[in-house]
Amino acid sequence: MSLDARGDGPPPLLSYGSLAASMFVVGACVALSKPLAAVFPVFLLGWLRFGIGGAGMLHWLRRPAAEPAPTARVRLLVFLEAFIGSFLFTVFMVLGVSLSGAVAAGVVMSAIPAAIALLSRVVLREAIRPRVLAAIACAVSGIALLALARPGPAQAAGGPAGGGEDLWLGYALLGGAVLCEACYAVIGKRLTAVLSSRRISALMNLWGFALMLPAGAWAAWRFDFGAVSWTVWGLLLFYGLASSWTIWLWMTGLRRVPASRAGVFTVMLPVGSACVGVWMLDEPFDVPQALAFGLALAGLLLAAWPARSGAAPG
Repeated sequence: MSLDARGDGPPPLLSYGSLAASMFVVGACVALSKPLAAVFPVFLLGWLRFGIGGAGMLHWLRRPAAEPAPTARVRLLVFLEAFIGSFLFTVFMVLGVSLSGAVAAGVVMSAIPAAIALLSRVVLREAIRPRVLAAIACAVSGIALLALARPGPAQAAGGPAGGGEDLWLGYALLGGAVLCEACYAVIGKRLTAVLSSRRISALMNLWGFALMLPAGAWAAWRFDFGAVSWTVWGLLLFYGLASSWTIWLWMTGLRRVPASRAGVFTVMLPVGSACVGVWMLDEPFDVPQALAFGLALAGLLLAAWPARSGAAPG
């Protein structure tokens, strides 16, 4: 078995960097999905996203000679990883952002660290160290701060065009995306023990393309591609490639980091979403948001800070 497949990944600091970069880019893509969803139907957007990403990873599909043939259980895990972590996550996330907003999506999805920690404790039997618990508490406190903050006039103006029912439906869909992301982290931890990060990334894009094919092809048949501007095509190209490479970054970092600790790095997802939402989509960013994301970054530092010599990691 190759070094990658055996689980020998980059040193911890590089692993942390891979995890943080992956989630920051995912967050940016969450925000970018809002203007893209205004142009493309959801399933067409997902189909094009997986098609673009998969095309860039076709050369990773071939199984290395040193890697054993996957068992039926591994194939099932790959399918579940693609179905839950890519297909359902994309649908819930795109629809949720279109009904709520990029900054609001970042707030709801800050619950991902706690969801991953709980699921990794139940499924992987991972111990959750005190410092990781403190990091999770920082992320959850940030969510509570934003949830309790009353939206000001600017926020109300930057909200979705629909009524309150649409807003709460958007929150519910984003909550579903949180659960999908938790499953993605836990299943991914199992897969990195038997498959290389490259193979996992390529297979997930292939499965995502196949799952989106029926609805995506139907939407494409009725869609006027000639009406799409070159700017939107460029944004779609970046969205498809960036979304796909985040899988490789995440799986690479996950090899050397327990799933419960890796989950803390998902705080970079709402940070990335908010950055794009504020700088590119003109969404408001007030004091509560700044304090919340400060707590999120504090949690990241708690999780990534090296343990004292002779102390138990955590």
